[in-house]
Amino acid sequence: MPPKAKYTREEIIEIGFQMAREQGIDAVVARELGKKLGTSSSPIFTAFKNMEELQIEIRNKAMKEFESYVKDALNYTPAFKHVGIKLIQFAVEEPNLFRLLYMREYEASQSFEEMVGWLGDTVTVCVEVIENDYGLTNEEAKRLFRQVWLYTFGISALLANKVCHFKPEEISEMLSHEFQGALMLIKSKGFKTIPVTEKDNN
Repeated sequence: MPPKAKYTREEIIEIGFQMAREQGIDAVVARELGKKLGTSSSPIFTAFKNMEELQIEIRNKAMKEFESYVKDALNYTPAFKHVGIKLIQFAVEEPNLFRLLYMREYEASQSFEEMVGWLGDTVTVCVEVIENDYGLTNEEAKRLFRQVWLYTFGISALLANKVCHFKPEEISEMLSHEFQGALMLIKSKGFKTIPVTEKDNN
């Protein structure tokens, strides 16, 4: 019979989550986590198969933390812009959790759809709101979401890594410009890919 765990899975996840929040997920190693628990690392491996399983649970908890930022999106207009602002706020206030969710290297890179799939119902809600509010088809709404989300992610990454600083009003203006520009382009059906070609200097 396996030994009875001194700590529950939930307690270990919570302590690991706080370590990831304060120091980054790379700090969550068995030895250091054991110190935080005031014991050896053995209770961790009684509750979890390995550290990878624990880190997945910590990531899931981090995603729930992000979801708490955007859960009231439909109470705001425009809802999609509110989600963007909250993503940026999350990156500023919880930089280590933002990096854990969106800036970790994986064994195999993911498609955009797989990456944003971690956002769960948030994506579906955003696309439906865009579709209904701006008279777009589902495909057009998805294209607009992709364009603006990538732009918003770029701002978030810059702020999470303290590369630069933007005032709240600057962020609001930038998001509005990007959204309106992408929306007008999609509605005009005028989008086309412009290839990069070498100049002929002859």
